[in-house]
This record gives sequence, C-alpha cells and structure tokens, in this order.
Amino acid sequence: MKLNEGFKEEYRKRHAALWPEMRKMLKDSGVGNYSIFLDEETNILFAYQEVTGEGGSQDLGTEEIVKKWWDYMADIMEVNPDNSPVSIPLEEMFYME
Repeated sequence: MKLNEGFKEEYRKRHAALWPEMRKMLKDSGVGNYSIFLDEETNILFAYQEVTGEGGSQDLGTEEIVKKWWDYMADIMEVNPDNSPVSIPLEEMFYME
C-alpha cells in the first residue's frame, strides 16, 4: 500500500483510534498480530498479520465496515476506484521458523 506524502501522523492517528466494530470484525475473522510498517523514503506501507483459518483482511472487502473504512482512508492513501487500498502481492523470498 502507499501513503500519500505528508500524511504519516494522520495515518497513525486514525489507526490508533481504530473503530471497535472494525477491530471486532478482524478478530472474529481470524486476523491477529496485525502490524503496518512505513518506509518513509518511499511512503510504502507494509502490512503483516497472522491469520487463523483460510483468509486474511484482504478477503474482507465485501464487508460494509471494511468499505466504510476504505472510504475514511481514501483521502490519505493511493486507492482503487472502489476506494480499496492499492496493494501489490509480495513474493516470499525467505522464511525461517
């Protein structure tokens, strides 16, 4: 994902006040240990989450609360026409247990 220039603190503020219903929906969907990191040189956001079950947060785009969150965040991020964050799947290059 990519943050628009100059919105680092706003992004942090909005996530610090994550809506309780959004937090509950994520947890109920098996998403936990969810972190988002920022590369300040490129404004690229990297999300990491541990998931129990079959899917992660990227599979929840049909949920109304997720669509509402996307709309809320659209002014500070690069987004698709439906306001979902532009994201690029990454190939795992190394894993160690």
